[in-house]
Amino acid sequence: MASRAYNIPNLLTYGRILAVPLIVVCFFIEGRLSSSDTARWVALWIFVIASLTDFLDGYLARIWNQTSNIGRMLDPIADKLLVSAILLLVAADGTIAGWSLWAAIIILCREILVSGLREYLAGLKVSVPVTRIAKWKTTLQLVAIAFLLAGPAGDAIFPYTTWTGIALLWIAAILTIYTGYDYFRAGLKHVVDDEE
Repeated sequence: MASRAYNIPNLLTYGRILAVPLIVVCFFIEGRLSSSDTARWVALWIFVIASLTDFLDGYLARIWNQTSNIGRMLDPIADKLLVSAILLLVAADGTIAGWSLWAAIIILCREILVSGLREYLAGLKVSVPVTRIAKWKTTLQLVAIAFLLAGPAGDAIFPYTTWTGIALLWIAAILTIYTGYDYFRAGLKHVVDDEE
């Protein structure tokens, strides 16, 4: 059991969880919330590597037949921690503000609601499979966050970096509503059946 907990796919997942405080530290390197260009580029590279592990850990677990309960549990937690922490950071430092905050709120609320639904359904021994559009939503969300992490540092090279990140975040938020509705429609059927 210990060997399964420390197989390569799980180590990649642990690395993704460790990336969260490292990215946060990049924004607080001066002891207060500040986002110097260097800090943003470092945070972006950590995020890109962490995002790649998201695709790699599941793939390796399948091809090497190294799936485990701890991996199944921690993988979605790692994803949500990474996305949530960065959305909160870019909101706190003003990269996203005003109406753009609603896109982040939609994404965060959906993640919490779907996690709660999945936990409830797991107790009923019901699994809701991840759809192709949900995978597209996740990919788009990660790309949007990468642009937002670059933010003002990226704007100095490509003037529309932040704007592109905000536009992609809104598209991801719309897909988030659609996929969230899909999950709830599939899941609530079991909730209602259980009440009867």
